Amino acid sequence: MPVDAPTTVRIAAMRNGLQPTERRVADLIVAEPDAVVELTAQQLADRAGVARSSVVRACQSLGYRGYPQLRVALAAELGAQPPRDADHGDGPLGELRAALARTAQSLTTAVSLMSADDVSSAVADVARASRLLVVANGLSAPVASDLAMRLTAVGRPAEVIADAIAQQIAARQLSSADVCVVVSGSGANAASVRAAEAARSAGARVLALTSFASSPLADLADRSLVITPTGVSFREELAHTSRVAHAAFVEAFVDAVASALGERARVVRAHVLGILSDNLDDGTA
Repeated sequence: MPVDAPTTVRIAAMRNGLQPTERRVADLIVAEPDAVVELTAQQLADRAGVARSSVVRACQSLGYRGYPQLRVALAAELGAQPPRDADHGDGPLGELRAALARTAQSLTTAVSLMSADDVSSAVADVARASRLLVVANGLSAPVASDLAMRLTAVGRPAEVIADAIAQQIAARQLSSADVCVVVSGSGANAASVRAAEAARSAGARVLALTSFASSPLADLADRSLVITPTGVSFREELAHTSRVAHAAFVEAFVDAVASALGERARVVRAHVLGILSDNLDDGTA
């Protein structure tokens, strides 16, 4: 995982892979970063109700040598954040403005956990696949439908199936030349995981688009692209299940696939524009 990813982003993505006592440390860091950065390792342990050794192990599990290194990284992240006291106004409109401002800020780190090699390989796999199946369930389903439609519109035909059982049937019929893209924010949706298992059993490559580096889906996937959630905790991911970051990523990812397809994408896009033009109603009918 890239070492330059913000500390709270690393915690959000890796939180599920930590031990229970380590999670308590991680959750406290995410919930109160301004307070935690001023604490010693022992004070943090006392606040989290764990042993000091759990604080050290949590830091090491997150990729830092120890608590001092994590604390410095957290201080750097906090120092780079814009002021939080912006006045967005009162009432529902003010709440909307504040929520959108938080979302916009979170999007700046949406791909901070991805490596250049992983993204390049994912784009190449999708572009070259003989057959491409896109799978998702629950609130991730609209993202999968959007991804399949956009890919098809740039000359990379993709299938998307709504029914969970039909997804598994289709995935089991894939081959080693095919790719199954599974979209799941939590990486724990049972139906999506079963579809991924079916694709793996068939010998197809599995690409996961998810929000957490450690999950049943990530364990199954040949490659995971971790899109950081708009909330920075697993609880927020489950409670709000925002797919804003996923939707924004899909648009950019499809553009990257189109670039890999080259002339083919340009020809298909021209055809798509013609079809859209033919289907526009000018209001004279």
